[in-house]
Amino acid sequence: MDSKRDKEQDADCEKITAVLLKSRTGEFDLESILFLKLRGLGIHDLGCIGECVNLEKLDLSGNNITNLAPLASLRLLSVLGLSANRISNLEPLRSCESLQHLNLAGNIISSIESLHSLQPLRKLENIRLKDNTYNYTNPVCRNSSYRNIVLEMFPNIKVLDGERVVGRGSELYQLCKDIDETIKAGLYKNGQLVEHPDCKPWVEDNYWEIKRSNNAIIEEAYKQFNDVLHECRLLNNRATHVISQTERSMSLKKQPKQYAI
Repeated sequence: MDSKRDKEQDADCEKITAVLLKSRTGEFDLESILFLKLRGLGIHDLGCIGECVNLEKLDLSGNNITNLAPLASLRLLSVLGLSANRISNLEPLRSCESLQHLNLAGNIISSIESLHSLQPLRKLENIRLKDNTYNYTNPVCRNSSYRNIVLEMFPNIKVLDGERVVGRGSELYQLCKDIDETIKAGLYKNGQLVEHPDCKPWVEDNYWEIKRSNNAIIEEAYKQFNDVLHECRLLNNRATHVISQTERSMSLKKQPKQYAI
């Protein structure tokens, strides 16, 4: 009986309805919904989602969506998560003029031409077509020139596939990436891990020690930091004591009662 009820509930989630949206958000009017999270519900039909005309953030990751047509009316949408679906056509997103962050990793977008629909989106600055953390990608990412072509197509992009390409931190990110690749290249020779028994630290033992300054502002900040750190340690000790007392009392309650005969 319960399994039948669960299947009926899952069937209800296959299509987005006004009832589903209202139950998820607590809003009576669909136009009042600003943020919506519908992850992993098995949705394949976006239904009446287009009536949420004031929607700003929408997460539809982990569903079975193929048709994005109902999203065309969401002109205020700025953040859209569509990872892990079955999307190949991005044409309806052309109308989402406020879109800034778009996650399409884990779909079936097969060609660079499919991305042309996104070019009118002048505010788009963060786009993801692959995600190595979850092993999500798209067939288009197999193109050896994929990254350069996408950056050329979208000159305003600041973050591509989770990597900052322009702005603050981009140079540092690239430097760290280059260092990692260099280190990995030096660790292996002919597929075998190379041992370096004579490795030495790059810096002296006391290199990372905080040096005291004569600046009064820095001294005051240093003092306040130590005071906060001391309070955190006291709270940690107090919490540890309370937890141990609670565990002890719970273990005593679980012991079976013994009766003398």
